[in-house]
Amino acid sequence: MEVAIQTVGLSRSFGAFQAVNQVDLLVEKGTFYGFLGPNGAGKSTTIKMLTGLLAPTKGSISVLGQDPLVPEEALIMKSRIGVVPEDLALFDNLKAAEYLTFQGRMHSMPMRTLRMRIAELLALLDLEKDAHKLTIEYSHGMKKKLALAAALLPNPDLLFLDEPFEGVDAVASRTIRKLLTDFRDRGSTIFLTSHVLEIVERLCTHVGIIVDGKLVEQTALASLGSGGSLEERFLEVVGTDVAKQAQLSWLGERGA
Repeated sequence: MEVAIQTVGLSRSFGAFQAVNQVDLLVEKGTFYGFLGPNGAGKSTTIKMLTGLLAPTKGSISVLGQDPLVPEEALIMKSRIGVVPEDLALFDNLKAAEYLTFQGRMHSMPMRTLRMRIAELLALLDLEKDAHKLTIEYSHGMKKKLALAAALLPNPDLLFLDEPFEGVDAVASRTIRKLLTDFRDRGSTIFLTSHVLEIVERLCTHVGIIVDGKLVEQTALASLGSGGSLEERFLEVVGTDVAKQAQLSWLGERGA
């Protein structure tokens, strides 16, 4: 078994708040891994640690065989990954092609290759007609697509996606799903967070569920079998009983 991501006792605290608590992740190469959890469970904090943007309070990390806490290894790791972060952090005063060119040059990509890939990505993600606009003029969904284009540009071995479908319309969502499936089918690894469980169930091969900073479930999606949906399993693990949730007493009243 080849491992793309492994953590042991991964933890991160912010003062007295424990955002991530003793997380042991194991993601095999070539898998499409869905990392699930309620809002505030620690998903984005975990991704920031895995990609070297945030140092853990304690624990160890290996990404593609490299330790992101060691500068020399972090440089190798970052050359082989693509990231769509929670905070997109695009350069507002650059046009799409300018931004992608900057990203490609950071990866030392030849200009001929870069121009070809940029043209293909802009066409595939339906950004061609808006390529003359500054990114500050883009909608949230367009910015998501541009961030995904930048992540895919160097053809990474491992792709981190933090809510990539948020704000994206149905047509673009279908295109992105096909693109990601093809990417994974070519042997690459994808680590995805999403609140849209239907998309996770359709795309992912494995899932991990984090609740209050703790990894409470990690399994192959196929192991759920015919016993129920991913949503049912997620609610069971998270401990949410929909039937017992409070209802608004005034709902349905007229003229109030």
